Amino acid sequence: MVIDLVMQAGLILVTIFMFLWMQKIPQNLFTKFRYRNRSSYAAKRHFIIGAQLLAKSRSTKDRPSAIKLARSAAEEADKSISLDPKDAASHILKALALDVQGFSTSALEALDVALSPLTSKSLSGGERGDALFKRAEIKIKSSKRGLVDSAVDDLVESVKLKGDNATAFRLLGECYEKKELKEEAVDAYAGALRADPNCTAARDAMNRLSPNSAKSDK
Repeated sequence: MVIDLVMQAGLILVTIFMFLWMQKIPQNLFTKFRYRNRSSYAAKRHFIIGAQLLAKSRSTKDRPSAIKLARSAAEEADKSISLDPKDAASHILKALALDVQGFSTSALEALDVALSPLTSKSLSGGERGDALFKRAEIKIKSSKRGLVDSAVDDLVESVKLKGDNATAFRLLGECYEKKELKEEAVDAYAGALRADPNCTAARDAMNRLSPNSAKSDK
């Protein structure tokens, strides 16, 4: 009885498999899987090439050469994005390459995509903190009031995610100073000194804003 049931079940499974095979379903699934892996590999390859080009761009002292390399890096980032649009790293790479070329608005747009709910899932907490810091840095560089105000929000979130970024704390302190928020500025500069006791700019700011507190840190 048991043997008969097993044999019948086996025959049913074989029949189902043969039907699926005739419909080319297994082959199609395998093809899609293989294509997805190939696309992911190609996206990573373009990302690595772009990252190398960006590193060369930053290291060269010749401005025209730096811009040319950054342009190529942005092109590789675009190729990577076309293959894997949900990978935030490629959008960040594109933003950094655009920033080198002086395209601040386009760089911010790329960072906005990288930090959007759809793509930010691919970032760790520290990576997201770095991306927020970079976006804030570009916003502050633009000197537009609205962007500078929103930069504070980015920096606050950035230092929460990555508390060892002394530059982010210092930049946050400078923003608070401009907004005449002395206590908040002092707290931010203190955070910079905790992350990096050798941060001269933060210590000078502490001496300027809160002399007694700065002395106690020495």
